[in-house]
Amino acid sequence: MKIDKACRYTKTHEWVRVVSGKTARAGLTDYAQDQLSDIVYVELPEIGDSFRQSESFAVAESVKATSDCYMPVGGEITAINEDLANAPQSVNADPYGAGWFIEFTMANPKELDALMAPDVYEKFCAEEAEKGGH
Repeated sequence: MKIDKACRYTKTHEWVRVVSGKTARAGLTDYAQDQLSDIVYVELPEIGDSFRQSESFAVAESVKATSDCYMPVGGEITAINEDLANAPQSVNADPYGAGWFIEFTMANPKELDALMAPDVYEKFCAEEAEKGGH
């Protein structure tokens, strides 16, 4: 399992990375894409949409399941990864790079403090794996 040390993580397996200032990028973690298996479709929000922290903002569909994706930090969508329309498998291949979902302006960057640091997330995933997945 890959973990990006520059990210913060949610208990629902989304990552967020601050790009600069109040701008952040988010997507599904390596653990999540592994659990979902082959991702075949990603439904993303519209640019300009706003979401609160923990609110569903996207849907990832795989050969095994359909899963809601939740905002790690509240904010307004400023960009979406349009490449996912034709290449949803990039979420499996490179979840922290080419497989990113959204870029957004954080409404309250202090919400990052409630998220897990990389080492804490790694332990969280190990515990989930012992229990038999999420």
